Amino acid sequence: MFNAEQIRELLTAKDFKPFRLCLSDGAAYEITNHDMALVSRNAVEIGVNPDPNGIAERFVRRAIIHITRIEELQAA
Repeated sequence: MFNAEQIRELLTAKDFKPFRLCLSDGAAYEITNHDMALVSRNAVEIGVNPDPNGIAERFVRRAIIHITRIEELQAA
């Protein structure tokens, strides 16, 4: 089980590495830069469908309790 502090550490790491959040319903969200997610105590706001400049089309809110796995993404 993950918590807000663990996700925040990934987002604020000096050497940020892109990662994927996998959820209990089978959904997955790729966090390609530290600006694509915002962490609150119980949820993560995730930017989806970013354009080439990294601007999200919209945001979705997902409960941290539903995050089952975090996978590191390969560098592009």
